[in-house]
Amino acid sequence: MAGLSLRHIYKKYPGGVTAVSDFNLEIKDKEFLIFVGPSGCGKSTTLRMIAGLEEISEGELYIGDRYVNDVAPKDRDIAMVFQNYALYPHMTVFDNMAFGLKLRKVPKEEIKRRVEEAARILDISHLLERRPKALSGGQKQRVALGRAIVRNPKVFLLDEPLSNLDAKLRASMRTELTKLHNKVQTTFIYVTHDQVEAMTMATRIVVMRDGIIQQVDTPQNLYDSPCNLFVAGFIGTPQMNFINGKLLKKENDLFATFGETEIKLPADKANNPALKEYIGQEVIFGIRPEAIHDEPMYLQTLSETTMDVDVDVTELMGAEIYLYLKFAGMEDATNDKDIIARVSSRSQARAGDKIKVAIEASRIHIFDKDTEKCICH
Repeated sequence: MAGLSLRHIYKKYPGGVTAVSDFNLEIKDKEFLIFVGPSGCGKSTTLRMIAGLEEISEGELYIGDRYVNDVAPKDRDIAMVFQNYALYPHMTVFDNMAFGLKLRKVPKEEIKRRVEEAARILDISHLLERRPKALSGGQKQRVALGRAIVRNPKVFLLDEPLSNLDAKLRASMRTELTKLHNKVQTTFIYVTHDQVEAMTMATRIVVMRDGIIQQVDTPQNLYDSPCNLFVAGFIGTPQMNFINGKLLKKENDLFATFGETEIKLPADKANNPALKEYIGQEVIFGIRPEAIHDEPMYLQTLSETTMDVDVDVTELMGAEIYLYLKFAGMEDATNDKDIIARVSSRSQARAGDKIKVAIEASRIHIFDKDTEKCICH
C-alpha cells in the first residue's frame, strides 16, 4: 500500500498548451481521493501522468518513497480502470481477470485463488465462464474492477468508470465502490465530472479548473466553506445562487442589500474583520437553495430576513420542490437568472404565485467581486 506525492507537476503540449499547471498534492495511503471538475480541466491528464500513460513535462511524482517519473506503467504497481472497461471480447470473465497475472507468470493455483476471491468480493462468481457480450453494463464494470483487484496494486486509478451506466445503476455502483474501498484497504484515485459521485464517495476531493487546483478538502468542508465562486457553484445540486449586491452599515448592524431587499446579517458575520473594507462596496452574495424557505415556521422565526418573490417555475422532485423565483430589482442583481429555493414537498407555491420567503442569513457566503475569492462564510 502506498501514498503518493505530486510535486510541482506540469503537463505541456506542443504549441504552448499547458493542460496541468504547478500541481502539488500529497495523497495519503488508503485514501479515496477524487479529482472533479468540468471537461478539459486536466483531471484525466493528471491521472494518466500518475499511471505513466502521459509523460510528465516538469515536476516529480513519488509512489510511496519511490521516484517514478521514468518508470514504465507496468512497473509502477498501479491498476487502472477505464471508462470503456477495455475487456477482451473473445475471453471469458475468468480469463479477462486472470490475463494480467498470466503475463506476470503467476502460478496457476495462485491465479485461480485470486480471481475467485475477487469474484466473491464483487459478487460475480456466477459469471466467470461468460463472455463480455453476455454481460450488462454493471457486470462489465465489476469485471474491470476485478481485473484490477487481482493484481493487489498499491494504487487504484479509476477514470470516469460509471459514466456509461444508467442513473439507477450508477447510484448502486457508487455504494459498491465505497464498500470495495473499505474491503481492499488500498489507495483509490478517481476522476469524475459528476460532483454527486465526488460528494458521496471521497474522503477528500480535489476541485480543478483549467489545469489548476482550486481547493482540496473533505466533501463537507468544500460544501460549507468553498474558497471561491467556482468551487461554490460547482459543488452542490442545485448550484448555489449568486446575487450581486452591496454591504451597508447602519449604526452597529451590517446589511446585505440587493434589488429592493435588505437582509440583516447576524452578529458573527457583521463583526468579521475581513468585511470591514467591503462596507459600501459591491460584492457577490452566495445562498444555497436549501437556505431559502417558504414554510410558515421559518417565515415566523426568520421574520427579519424575509423577502417578497414571484414564483416563475416549480419542479416537483418527489421529496422536495425546486422553486424558481424572481424578486424586485432582480435583473441588476442576478443577470436575470432565477433564484432557486429547495423546499419541502408540502409547499403550496405554484407558478405565478406571489409569496414570501425567508433566508437563513447565517448561511450567506460573501465573495469579492473582482478576485471571486470568498471573504466570509
